[in-house]
Amino acid sequence: MSSSTSDDYVIRAIRPDDWPRVKQLRLEALGDPDAHLAFLETYEEGAARADAFWQDRAVGSGEGSTTARQFIAEAPDGTWVGSVTVLIEEAGTKDWAGYPVERRQGHAVGVYIRPEHRGNGLIKALFDAGVGWARERGAERVRLLVHEENARAQGAYRKAGFVPSGVVVPFFKNELQTEVEFVLEWPS
Repeated sequence: MSSSTSDDYVIRAIRPDDWPRVKQLRLEALGDPDAHLAFLETYEEGAARADAFWQDRAVGSGEGSTTARQFIAEAPDGTWVGSVTVLIEEAGTKDWAGYPVERRQGHAVGVYIRPEHRGNGLIKALFDAGVGWARERGAERVRLLVHEENARAQGAYRKAGFVPSGVVVPFFKNELQTEVEFVLEWPS
């Protein structure tokens, strides 16, 4: 664990020209030993994507986007050490799993902190940025889905203020798996 605190990092939205670093950090996340519990794609799938995919992703979730925003944590030496992306889901639509979205909300995805930077409040700082952005866009809450067996991530999300909602989402990824929804709500 790093002796740094979350105050030692710069938290910012990505920019379109950051796409090579977006790709690099995502591939690092997909190579993490717990990636099979945390992400829907594999390292091989991510590595096979063309540069145009990463360029589009950086434009679609970078500064200026109103539907998605990726925030990164930058260490004092300029290294990217963590990321979270928040997607805006509109009431009356369906989410990625085909379930109805009942209210305007943020959906946090792609959460990753390099192992040596975990446990110092950095994940909460990233969530604070993402949640703040979603609130500015009129979201009523932010949610995320976490694999039922990913206890480490569940603990980190609880420390950041998220709580289980009781919603369980089964999905098929080589075999039937289950994710649980965690939410962070605020008074209206």
